[in-house]
Amino acid sequence: MTAYRTLLVGTDGSESSFAAVEAAARLAAVCGAELVVTCAYAPMRGPELALAKDQLGAEAYQVVGSAPAEETLRTARDRARLQGAAEVRSVAVEGDPVPALVRTARECSADLLVVGNRGLRSLAGRLLGSVPADVARRAGLDVLIVHTT
Repeated sequence: MTAYRTLLVGTDGSESSFAAVEAAARLAAVCGAELVVTCAYAPMRGPELALAKDQLGAEAYQVVGSAPAEETLRTARDRARLQGAAEVRSVAVEGDPVPALVRTARECSADLLVVGNRGLRSLAGRLLGSVPADVARRAGLDVLIVHTT
């Protein structure tokens, strides 16, 4: 087995996802691999945005456009570099998290996709699906689910 060359990790700005970024960065450092950090976002406007902000509360950054995603990515890059990752780049991707992660992994030729385990054990995750479980089923490449909760 050869070492991983390109690792992709997803973040949504939560502490749980930043823990996954840090784990991916440590692995990238050991492998001498490039780390690609991505954040999916869904821009909204007008009344739809106001309703979403009200319902999402602290998670509202996911619907206001790419600027919050860029700030999330900046924080993730900084945290990755502190963990020893030498080559780190980031990508903000419009869309739902699972298809965005899978598509971005394909586009950057990632050979490992890293996500946190948040949502795997929740009732909503069991009923509706969770990002880690859905990514593992759809990715078509190695997936590392980091214990972050």
